[in-house]
Amino acid sequence: MSVSLSDERYSEISEALKDVVDPELGVNIVDLGLIYDLAWDTENDALIISMTLTSAGCPLTDVIEEETAVALDGHAERFRINWVWMPPWGPEKITDDGREMMRAIGFAI
Repeated sequence: MSVSLSDERYSEISEALKDVVDPELGVNIVDLGLIYDLAWDTENDALIISMTLTSAGCPLTDVIEEETAVALDGHAERFRINWVWMPPWGPEKITDDGREMMRAIGFAI
């Protein structure tokens, strides 16, 4: 069974996940809008990260999973990524900060 995180815990985890950078775009997964939900699996005592990728065929999921483990060190002992494909990711999901970061590295957005 999964339960929602408190607002404080959600913010803590989101901030930690900003250290995970999409290897193709060079912007963190939070500001890219790739994180759809954060919850807690009470049966397995683990964080559930529901997220997507910019494309379903992304070959770099292992890199993202490894960076996520490093970013969550000290925040969650166990986590599971629930890969979500619907709704599909689109540039409208990028935060204002993410848009600024993308412009700074040369993307026209």
